[in-house]
Amino acid sequence: MGVSRRTAHAHIGAVSLSPIGAFARSHDPDRFLCALFAPAERREPLFALIAYNHELARAREATSNPMAALIRLQWWRDAVEEARAGRPPRRHEVAGPLQEQVAAGALDADALIDLADAREAETEEGGFAVEQEFVTWLRGTAGGWSAVAGRALGADAAAAEVLRGLGAAYGLAGVLGSVVAHAAQGRCLLPLDRLAAAGLRAEEVIAEPQGSPVAGVVRALAQEGLTALAGARRDVTPAFIAAALPAVLARRDLRQLARAGRVAGRGVGDRFAVSWAGIRQKL
Repeated sequence: MGVSRRTAHAHIGAVSLSPIGAFARSHDPDRFLCALFAPAERREPLFALIAYNHELARAREATSNPMAALIRLQWWRDAVEEARAGRPPRRHEVAGPLQEQVAAGALDADALIDLADAREAETEEGGFAVEQEFVTWLRGTAGGWSAVAGRALGADAAAAEVLRGLGAAYGLAGVLGSVVAHAAQGRCLLPLDRLAAAGLRAEEVIAEPQGSPVAGVVRALAQEGLTALAGARRDVTPAFIAAALPAVLARRDLRQLARAGRVAGRGVGDRFAVSWAGIRQKL
């Protein structure tokens, strides 16, 4: 069962965290808050999944070149395979808890490897040539996280695919809100065909990420994301609500991006929106 209205606020504030829970809270507070609305016995797998996803996401950001990023992703694939084989975990603060959850059957090894595979697209220096490649990447990464989280909460394959679409919207909001940060790293993750339609090249986005032409592309993609999110099936089973809650933040962020081309930092309103949806068990 989910979190009751009576106990939700005390539950959120007083939860005792394991080391991997504390890691998840520190490195991905959005998904950590969402995970608190999972049944108590299902939270540890979600915390491990959040931490694993963080390590995959930073593979490219923490390295100086694509090859180094690929090596980091392979390191995590090997760690998952070793967990599946029942071998001792690697010496890493995330590898140990991840191994425990794979060994317990709470997280599926194949699905975890798929998450790592999806991240390889980020290592390609040419970026996403067409929008469909961009969408596939979003569905495999942020969408993949929501799908795997849903399966960990007991969702069947069909429900997991619904969650994948909702998670992809959160990923889209994250990319659109990070254009400036990516430009500072010399990267542009916006689809090149959409940039070309606006008379832009990736190099121009990197050089002037806050220019009005870039903001126009961001606003257009955000509006399309909002439209897709509004049309998505959102009658998520209460038991899986924790995996769907990132869509609450996606909707709020995409609205800001569609209006202003940028998103403000997280605030009380965001946390309240997630908490209220979690308490109601409804998006």
